[in-house]
Amino acid sequence: MSELREVIQQKYGEAARRAATGEEKSGCCGTGCGCSDPITSDLYAVDQTGALPAEAVAASLGCGNPTALIELHEGDTVLDLGSGGGIDVLLSARRVGPSGKVYGLDMTDEMLALARENQRKAGASNVEFLKGEIEKIPLPDNSVDVIISNCVINLSADKGRVLREAFRVLKPGGRFAVSDVVVRGEVPSDIRRSVELWVGCVAGALQETEYVSLLKRAGFSDIEIEAWRVYKVDDAREFLTGAGLDVEQIAPQVEGKFASAFIRAKKA
Repeated sequence: MSELREVIQQKYGEAARRAATGEEKSGCCGTGCGCSDPITSDLYAVDQTGALPAEAVAASLGCGNPTALIELHEGDTVLDLGSGGGIDVLLSARRVGPSGKVYGLDMTDEMLALARENQRKAGASNVEFLKGEIEKIPLPDNSVDVIISNCVINLSADKGRVLREAFRVLKPGGRFAVSDVVVRGEVPSDIRRSVELWVGCVAGALQETEYVSLLKRAGFSDIEIEAWRVYKVDDAREFLTGAGLDVEQIAPQVEGKFASAFIRAKKA
């Protein structure tokens, strides 16, 4: 688990440095696919990002737009798990207003430094970035109204613990609304590992049914999973060929099996 954490910190630390220096983002959660890849492209409307620091947008390596998943209210307290350069934190901060609060939680020093600089540039006084792990959220029980996250939970080696921690810090009636990568149906393990390197960087995405099961075990109800961007073999053809796989042979086994999904749930 510590080895996985180090790999993630290295990848996202490099992504933060690239964003801070104005280099082109690598995309695909840092796998080097290019900024027009089908995972990280076209997630935010121009009217959302136009007023944000360019570095916050450049550091965005998510697979969705969690701020579009849920209605935020004036005065809400929001927590972003794995907040990166702060794009979703800053977008949420606008919506909860000065009486609300948005926390961004990240374990990578370079991302935290970038996010705090983006907060300064944006003039967001209702934002606080915390250093920590999503498996051990440094906030009290029943302290936030909404949890968001953008393609981060799939990176954790202990997803059940992440969801239990999310449930713990949510207030009764609190809402969970995240974007993440999911697997739809069975995929041979050796092929799955290669596809995950493309679609999920360094760790395993959950089956849709596994996600639902872990959310239920954590205590959540009203669970919904909506696959909104389903990946095709052609999306990953270059990467899979470079990994030494016969794309035509594996195509029937992976076509449409990986997707970006919106995942919603509630703490009753």
